[in-house]
Amino acid sequence: MFSIGDFARLGRVSVRMLRHYDALGLLRPARVDQASGYRYYEAGQLSRLNRLLALKDLGLSLHEVGPILEEKVGPAELRGMLRLRHAELEAQVADDIARLARVEARLRMIETEGAMPADVVIKSVSGVRLAELSATAESYESDKIGPVIQHLYADLVERLDDAGLTITGPAVAWYEPVPDGVRAHAGAPANLEPGRTYDFDVVDLPSVEQAATTIHHGPMDDVSGTYEQLARWIEDNGYQSSGIAREVYLHYGDGDPASWVTELQEAVTRLA
Repeated sequence: MFSIGDFARLGRVSVRMLRHYDALGLLRPARVDQASGYRYYEAGQLSRLNRLLALKDLGLSLHEVGPILEEKVGPAELRGMLRLRHAELEAQVADDIARLARVEARLRMIETEGAMPADVVIKSVSGVRLAELSATAESYESDKIGPVIQHLYADLVERLDDAGLTITGPAVAWYEPVPDGVRAHAGAPANLEPGRTYDFDVVDLPSVEQAATTIHHGPMDDVSGTYEQLARWIEDNGYQSSGIAREVYLHYGDGDPASWVTELQEAVTRLA
């Protein structure tokens, strides 16, 4: 038998917690000295302690743990529960990291409020034929539209490879509002063959007579600040948006994200 102190050390818990588990009837000592009141535990009780701690880490309250322990949850069932919780925690961590990145991006936007607008060039944009896939995102927010676009491009590249085609220029993304969110279009110019049928769409984006264009540096997670500067420039210089916008990925996805370059193109007309 082991004293409560030794058992706590072996089980990696505190003596205080063992006393608490005893009071709740979750883990009774194997023996209590009647004269001194000292608690003693057997090595076999470490198994119950491990199950108790595992269930607690699953997010169950101690009051919920008791009945499950009495049902003598087997190792296989407990292992499955822990794996499920592990996956949930991984997803939660990923969500928290993404949320932190969005908060940092918003802070950068706030810190640059009032700064001079980004360099903007008014130019015509040529039409382009694209291999394209599209899907609906819940909204324009980075955490909603980003995963959709990323999945579409991964799928498009795979389909182009399967068709024996190569991408011949910068990828182009464009968006349109739909009743249930935003339709995101992921396209890329490729050596498409006339008359051939593909398992993706072939789309001809028309030319744009006038587009206000600017360059966004870095990943698209914090593109909102660049869009805000572009919008301010359009308004301050007597233009209005015609609702057609494109993102041209001049250099994206390889190397240091800080080196990625995207041209934002917003079709505009001059106010009378």
